[in-house]
Amino acid sequence: MVHKDSSRTARQRPRFLRLLLASGLAASALVAVPQQPVQAADDDGKKVLTVAVSQSVDSLSPFLAQRLVSTTVHRLAYEYLTNYDVKDGSTIPGLATEWKSSPDKLTWTYTIRKDSKWSDGKQATAEDAAWTFNKMMTDENAATANGSFTSNFKTVTAPDPETLVIALKKPQATMTALDVPIVPRHVWEKVGDFSKFNNDKQFPIVGNGPFVVTDFKVDQFVKLKPNKDFWRGAPKFDELVLKYYKDGDAAVAALQKGEVSFVQGLTPAQASALKSAKNIKVNDAPGRRFFALATNPGAKSKDGKAFGSGHKALLDPNVRKALFQATDRKTIVDKVFQGHAVEGEGYIPPRFGSYFWKPAATQKMGYDPAKAASLLDQAGYKKNSSGKRVGKDGKALDLRILCHATDPNDKAIGKYLQEWWGELGIGLKVDCLDNVSDPWLKGDYDLAFDGWSVNPDPDFVLSIHTCAALPATPKDTGATDNFICDKQFDQLYAQQAVEYDAAKRADLVKQMQSRLYDTGYMNVLAYPNAVEAYRTDQIKSITTMPEAAGNLWGQDGYWSWWSAEPAAGDGGSDSGSSTGVVIGIGAAVVLVAALGVFVAMRRRSTAEDRE
Repeated sequence: MVHKDSSRTARQRPRFLRLLLASGLAASALVAVPQQPVQAADDDGKKVLTVAVSQSVDSLSPFLAQRLVSTTVHRLAYEYLTNYDVKDGSTIPGLATEWKSSPDKLTWTYTIRKDSKWSDGKQATAEDAAWTFNKMMTDENAATANGSFTSNFKTVTAPDPETLVIALKKPQATMTALDVPIVPRHVWEKVGDFSKFNNDKQFPIVGNGPFVVTDFKVDQFVKLKPNKDFWRGAPKFDELVLKYYKDGDAAVAALQKGEVSFVQGLTPAQASALKSAKNIKVNDAPGRRFFALATNPGAKSKDGKAFGSGHKALLDPNVRKALFQATDRKTIVDKVFQGHAVEGEGYIPPRFGSYFWKPAATQKMGYDPAKAASLLDQAGYKKNSSGKRVGKDGKALDLRILCHATDPNDKAIGKYLQEWWGELGIGLKVDCLDNVSDPWLKGDYDLAFDGWSVNPDPDFVLSIHTCAALPATPKDTGATDNFICDKQFDQLYAQQAVEYDAAKRADLVKQMQSRLYDTGYMNVLAYPNAVEAYRTDQIKSITTMPEAAGNLWGQDGYWSWWSAEPAAGDGGSDSGSSTGVVIGIGAAVVLVAALGVFVAMRRRSTAEDRE
């Protein structure tokens, strides 16, 4: 996610103001704040690691959650069968210590570790994993978030507490990358309707990961404590708090004051200001996300019924490609992201080298307004005497784009698109909403700013564009990102899903990206860097992923928060629950100008930051 990062994601203004503000040159100012005492610990000296997040939790149920903040919580609270090596993302043991396949690779046997316990003291066994997968196989509501992983499972059994056997209908390339949280059967078998159970009423929540969820308040916080019995070793902080900030400026100010330990999704102006701040380290590394412009290709369900209010013009590939070629990705990277990103091309970010794809010179759709105009002419949308593009029915070509209200990138790029597309004669309304999920799921949009965090194995982010991901009926919620259903893409997806040869599978994944590119359904604008910061007087050391030059927030695992070590002599950030030890710091607060450069890279609600 996404799903929409789903993690799924952003844009902007009038001409000279837009150029000034989107580039961030006039977006912020440093205001000195007098030295003041800052609460750093609870009365009992508890060391608290507080992480500012810009996204609200969609669900604490692993069967429903798709946003990155939610899946991050689940990586902390539950073990998966396997994990990803912090050094290079390769597969390493998780709940399973080893695994092997039958010669025909249709049966996979996992050895479940003996030293994993649920936080209520019961042993975690193969039966818990078998129950989790079987529930997803037999209850479509339980398959909402991760059903693509189990749709090919034939049977899942646990012949003994330490052995899990999965029989497949056909080969499946993701068997060492099943990103599914394993839940305790003795707790979850009591759940009735999985479509409504959000797992947010009884605390602590029983899990077997490095942390235990102890409290949650909607749009406020998630609190976790270390699992002292975690087999890999307990985390070093006494408490981890994910604290929600709708306003990115407020999160940065809280970091400056020592009220939080870590902030992610910094704007270029914020990052620049924080680099000179005392006791703060800025991490700016290649990310695992893509940032895209998605089109509504005509929302429909598996039963063939169309719904939503997507503009019919976008059913024409020439119109989609015209929009593609009327979008200057280089300007977006230079002016909006100010270099803290790489120009987008394929669907998988360059961080995942074996799957990264870029179009050939003859295939590439670069910024070419003249070509865009020609494509619109071919599609039957010609300029009238007022310079507006009109269809054969005489109606003006006016489009809408869904925008996250708190995302400065959405707003900034939206302003650019209004100018670029306006010059072609296309009208564009930028709908910036706090909740983009509802219109997105209903198909009530023409275009949307979209983004996902990609896992080392790309199967999931590819699966959300298959016909199988569509909702069963217009009233249902599917796993689809943008209602794409393309037979050629589906054929390639089916081929890569059963291909165990790494090189051959990578080639198929690249062909899928090529198909998405050629259809014009997804225009990947940029691969944003992970731009984040933490207080060095609260966090002595912390592990990025990959270790050499990677991100801290939204990792493919739990390495950052599990590894974080408190700074000597400091109690960590103030959790806001009590007074305690105080420290004085000289702070500078980043103030963002009235046009609002807030926290960046929030994914859209339904898929936003899934993983």
